[in-house]
Amino acid sequence: MYIQHLRNATMLVETANAKIIIDPMLGQKGQAAPPFSFIRFKPRRNPIIDLPEQTESSLDDITHCLVTHLHPDHLDKTAENFLRSSDIPVICSIRDANILESRGLKVAQTIDYWKPSHFLSAKITGIPARHGYGSVAKRMGNVMGFYVQWPNEPSLYLSSDTIYTEDVHKVLTELKPDISVVACGSARLDLYKPILMHMQDILKFVKNAPGRVIANHMEALNHCPTKRQDLKRALEKLELSDKVWIPEDGDGRIFN
Repeated sequence: MYIQHLRNATMLVETANAKIIIDPMLGQKGQAAPPFSFIRFKPRRNPIIDLPEQTESSLDDITHCLVTHLHPDHLDKTAENFLRSSDIPVICSIRDANILESRGLKVAQTIDYWKPSHFLSAKITGIPARHGYGSVAKRMGNVMGFYVQWPNEPSLYLSSDTIYTEDVHKVLTELKPDISVVACGSARLDLYKPILMHMQDILKFVKNAPGRVIANHMEALNHCPTKRQDLKRALEKLELSDKVWIPEDGDGRIFN
């Protein structure tokens, strides 16, 4: 399995029979969304960085798209245009299908929570995700993580935009994914508690993950204060660095 991190939560997962793009935000700097914070952090339009130079070639031969939720930093207008023009089948939560179809996207499969279903040669299960601590989670809406098991590839847990919950813990400790992806930007709006894991829960996630961890969702949006170096220092203190890959935008790696 080859995994390439593009930017924020946008990843490419290439297996023997598919090349899957996950949560595509493909707009250029400042073209996907207005600032997500105006007071707590500098109000810059999102994303605050451009895509890596190799993105265009990386998008060749995409066969499928997985969408965890509909926020513009996980599916922007540029990405929707790309998916429509390339006629790429989309796999999403059963709760998001009608909206995506109304936007002209080709929804090929819907996933329900904790109900395994076939996906290519794999088995895919929808995992509940809670997008924030306290009352803000309800305002942030529906989010779904995915646990994917291939017959001859590492199993992959895409936890998506979530805090550490009993469902997250269950996946890590009972399903035991070979690779787990965690959003580490500790995003905050101007009001409410954080909408992604704070550092203590990120480290808890890493400790409980049975295999390798990929850290993403950093340094691309104006409301994500945790930087790659912040995470590296925290991991080093607990001697967890060898367990975690913190990719730069455009980096790719083979996982066996």
